[in-house]
Amino acid sequence: MTTLSIVIPAYNEEDGIAEIAQRVLAVRDDLRQVNVDDLELIVVDDGSQDETAVIANSITGVRLIRHKQNKGYGGALKTGFGQARGELIGFLDADGTYPPEYFPQLCEAALNGAELVIGSRRAGAKSEMPVTRRIGNLFFANLLSLIGRQRVSDSASGMRVFRRDILSRIYPLPDGLNLTPVMSTRAVHEQINMVEVPIPYSERLGRSKLSVIHDGRLFLQSMIWTALTYNPVRILGLIGAAAVVLAGLIGVGLVVARLSGVTELGAWGVTAVFTALVSIVSGISLFALGVTFNYMVTIFHKRPIRQGLFGKPVFKTPLNHHFGWMGGAALIGGIILGLGSLIVGIGTGTGAEGIQRLWLYLLVAAMSTLVGVQLIIYWILLRVLEELGQREAITERDLETGN
Repeated sequence: MTTLSIVIPAYNEEDGIAEIAQRVLAVRDDLRQVNVDDLELIVVDDGSQDETAVIANSITGVRLIRHKQNKGYGGALKTGFGQARGELIGFLDADGTYPPEYFPQLCEAALNGAELVIGSRRAGAKSEMPVTRRIGNLFFANLLSLIGRQRVSDSASGMRVFRRDILSRIYPLPDGLNLTPVMSTRAVHEQINMVEVPIPYSERLGRSKLSVIHDGRLFLQSMIWTALTYNPVRILGLIGAAAVVLAGLIGVGLVVARLSGVTELGAWGVTAVFTALVSIVSGISLFALGVTFNYMVTIFHKRPIRQGLFGKPVFKTPLNHHFGWMGGAALIGGIILGLGSLIVGIGTGTGAEGIQRLWLYLLVAAMSTLVGVQLIIYWILLRVLEELGQREAITERDLETGN
C-alpha cells in the first residue's frame, strides 16, 4: 500500500487555502489509477495572522499543524515532512500557482524509479510566470547545471514528489524560500535520481511574498555554498582556471607587442603586467584550494562523491600529485631568473631601458617564486590529507572484516 503525503505551507493565505486544499483532495481517485492507494493532506499554518488556520481546519480531510511563530517557508515544509506518514511526500504552494492535478503524473514517475520528481515550469507546459521570475529561474537552472554537471530546467520549482527515504541524504535544508534550490543542489551532488515532469504555472492568488532581489541573492548564495560542501574545485577551480587563462592571454599579447617592435610598456602595458601576475597567482591559489577542499569533503563524507572540475579525470594521475615537482620547478626558475636579471642589470648599468627590463624580469621572477612556494605548500597539505583519507578507509574496512 502506497501513501502520498502532500504538505502545503501556508502563511496568511486565507484567500486561497480552501481552493487549493479542495483541489488536492480531488485528485485522490486519479492517484489510485497510478497505484497510490491513500492521500494525506497536511497544511502547516506558519504563524498566520489571518483566518488561514480556521479555514484549513474546517475542511474535511485536512490535517492541520500550527506554528505559533513564523518559521519560514522551508521551516513549515520541514515540519510537514517530519509529520508525514506516506512513503511518498509531495508539496506545493498555497497560492494556487501550481496544479495539484498533476500529482498523479509526478507519483507515477516516482513509482517508476525516480527518487525526486520536480514539476518543471520550464519544460514546455503553459506558464504564466512573470518575466523577472522567468529570467531568474533560467539563471539558477543553468547555474545548477553548470556546477552540478546535470541538466535541470527548474531548480526552484515549488511542486515536487520525493521518496521519504531520501530525506537523510538531502538534509539539512534551510528554513527560507531557498529550500527548493538547495534541495535540487543537494540532490544533484548526492546523485539522487531526479526526473522532471512538465506542469503549467498560473498567477498567484494575492500578493507575492517573494522578493526578486533579496531572495534571488539568497538563492545564489545558498546554491553556491551547498555546492562548495560537495565539489569545491568545480567552482573554485573554474574561477582559478579562468584567471590563469586571462594571465596567459595577457602574456601572449605582451610577447606579440614585443615582437612587433614595442619596447616600452607604457601605462596600459604596466597595468597588463600587474593584472597578469595577480591573476596567475590568485588563479593557482584558488585552484589548489579547491583541490584541497575536495579531499577534505571526501574525508568528511567518508565515501567517494561526485567531484572534479570536468567530471572525469583529465590526467592518468591526479593533477595534485604533480604539484610537488611543478612547484619546485617554478621556485627554482624564479630564483634563477631573479638572480640572473640582477647580475645582468648590475653589469649593464642603470639606464632607463635597462631599469624597465630589470623590474619586469624581477617581477616575473617573484611571481614564479610565489607560485612555486604555493604549489609546494599545497602538495604537502594534499599528501597529508590523502594519507588521512586512506587511513580512515582502512580503519573502517578492518572494523567491518574483523582484521
